[in-house]
Amino acid sequence: MTTILYIILGIVLLIIILSMIGPKHYDVSRSIEIERPKADVFEYLKYLKNQQKWSPWDKKEPDMEKRFTGTDGEVGAISYWKGKKVGEGEQEITKIVAGERMEGELRFMKPFKSTSDCYLIAEEVTPQSTKVIWGFKGKNAFPMTIMALFMNMDKMVGKDFEEGLQDLKIILEKK
Repeated sequence: MTTILYIILGIVLLIIILSMIGPKHYDVSRSIEIERPKADVFEYLKYLKNQQKWSPWDKKEPDMEKRFTGTDGEVGAISYWKGKKVGEGEQEITKIVAGERMEGELRFMKPFKSTSDCYLIAEEVTPQSTKVIWGFKGKNAFPMTIMALFMNMDKMVGKDFEEGLQDLKIILEKK
């Protein structure tokens, strides 16, 4: 009986230690340079409905359920999705710095609940070239602090960001 108690206490202690040393935050971003003026690029970026044209997740599950509420391109607009491969969630525009930055809240319901801050930034490189930065960041709460020790969020999502930005570049440079 005492052996079982020691095993249980050891497991509990291990969980506590792992949750204490696990990363508490994550920040994943990628960037690309697009041969278009900053004003044109940002005007396209600020609309949630445009994201489905270059989102890697839309390509993975083009027939997922989608809904939009609010006025697209303005604070308060929400894009909702639900699919078998991409889970269920929504993105809400929370802040727009005209011509420069769109911020949002990314809320996942399935396969697990989480909330992250997401952003799209347009920076002028030259009058005809714009750097676009796409990213998201947030906090890891228990048990994600432990899971984050064994999975790399940057590797998991970074490749998708790179694919999406490459598609964005193709779309915008065709215009």
